[in-house]
Amino acid sequence: MEKEPEKILETKYNQAVQTIKTAILQSQYQAIKLINKEQLTLYYGIGRYISQNSRIVFWGTGAIAYISNRLQIELPGLRGFSERNLKNMRTFYEEWQLLENNSAVTVAELNEEVTGIPQIRQLQLPNFNSFPIEEFFQIGFTHHTAILSQVKNIEERCFYIKICATELLKVDTLKKLMKEDLYHKQGSLPNNFMAKLSSAELAQRAIMAFKDEYMLDFINVEELGARDLEDVDERIVENKIVQNIKSFIMTFGRDFSFIGNQFRIEALGHTHIIDLLFFNRELSSLVAIELKTGPFKVAYLGQLNMYLRLLDDFVRKPNENPSIGIILCKSADKAYVEYAVRDYDKPMGVSTYKTASDMPERLRNALPDIEELKKLL
Repeated sequence: MEKEPEKILETKYNQAVQTIKTAILQSQYQAIKLINKEQLTLYYGIGRYISQNSRIVFWGTGAIAYISNRLQIELPGLRGFSERNLKNMRTFYEEWQLLENNSAVTVAELNEEVTGIPQIRQLQLPNFNSFPIEEFFQIGFTHHTAILSQVKNIEERCFYIKICATELLKVDTLKKLMKEDLYHKQGSLPNNFMAKLSSAELAQRAIMAFKDEYMLDFINVEELGARDLEDVDERIVENKIVQNIKSFIMTFGRDFSFIGNQFRIEALGHTHIIDLLFFNRELSSLVAIELKTGPFKVAYLGQLNMYLRLLDDFVRKPNENPSIGIILCKSADKAYVEYAVRDYDKPMGVSTYKTASDMPERLRNALPDIEELKKLL
């Protein structure tokens, strides 16, 4: 396609400025302060307009930068319409245009006002049974941009949209979860939740609440003077967790409240001690964690099952759901655990964990040693 003269391009750019400016003012008129849904629909419409003119019609390489600068001049104090953000709007449209009933709208099909300036059509979503429309509008544009930049599969995108909306995640937390590949890890820990919890909905929430593996990078076995984690007493590791309880809860997930370690239950003439006890608000359940420094053993399930029975009978409140147990050990054969856990009547699962010493050698070598850090401090 032959490039158009510079003057003609500038005229088109100015028309684009007026078109986007009109859409912004109309949106602000509908909602004095841009609420999330209004903002997303506006950004989607602008993204469509920019995409159709920059992909289908030749605008030139400097078009978006020019439009952004002119918008700042014509609407002083305007935020969110930098060159980068305008490109993000284009991506937002192009990645989600499948949501529209008619996504093949061309520039010529846009309704024109009396002024001759085309209107920007905003997002109109169809009624998809499986698409989380409500959650889609609940999360911010920055969250959407982060998801689109790292996730290509639509089911995976919907997963992160839902978790952002329900757990009110910050963008940094969202990026961390995507980096950890939560989508593929969630629900993969061996458990008996579906069979032992009172409803499928509660069981699904329980599955979502726990991971199959946790990175407890605040535990450094070498600093404890051991060559291998199995050489370390479980109470030492437990104390490390308690000392770093905030980090542990942030690693474990949202909605966990720490009740205590070495939690004692006096019942039937015997004393029982649970390593770590939490309460999860989302599940409305007590969560008992038994910490093991070695590989999984079947005997751990019987011990945990007894603890859960005691919690339900002597600790749990009437309005709470059944207590849930997690064995947190160094390694486990998932198929073996799945087979073994079926015969126990209390809801429980088995997760594994890694410590700082489990990091790949190339990453550990890239870190300064403890003495160097002390000198820097």
